[in-house]
Amino acid sequence: FQAEDGIRDRSPSRGLGDVYKRQLMTSVRKVEPPFRIAVVGGAQASKVECELAQELGRQLAGLGTLVVCGGGGGVMKAVAQGATEAGGLVIGILPGSDPKSANPWIGIPLATGMGEARNALVVQGAEAVISVGGEWGTLSEIALASKIGLSVGTLGNPPAKGLGLPVLENPVEAARWALERAQAFRGS
Repeated sequence: FQAEDGIRDRSPSRGLGDVYKRQLMTSVRKVEPPFRIAVVGGAQASKVECELAQELGRQLAGLGTLVVCGGGGGVMKAVAQGATEAGGLVIGILPGSDPKSANPWIGIPLATGMGEARNALVVQGAEAVISVGGEWGTLSEIALASKIGLSVGTLGNPPAKGLGLPVLENPVEAARWALERAQAFRGS
């Protein structure tokens, strides 16, 4: 078939009836995106917090989740390393404007130029949140996540007492808890 403008139409649906075209379009299987879990914690973290975060990253990757973090050092670097080494993908939401500032384990660095305000994007991009240690920045992420209705759990020492958040005993439990909460959030 040649159109009036002289361009040949080579589409496989050419000549098919409109009903068949609609059936073809609606029968295409939709790809279910992975569940997104944010891991928040301090850029300055203890050895124990980094070990917890690294194992948490491995566990989350093993469950097929996408890990979202702030892209920096400490807990963020540890969780990214664990997830990446286990074959997972990590998105780093960076405070600055240079994607090269991400730690080397970040698969997709998103430079925001927003400073600490990027904390809102870290949690907004997730379906559940796990806090590993942390300080004021982590507290802001916990507050923002809670405000938008995300489940937040803590692994290790929470950044403050009296938050009323679930305390997760180990990285395996934390990863499973986060996946269950993300499934509930999505309605799966």
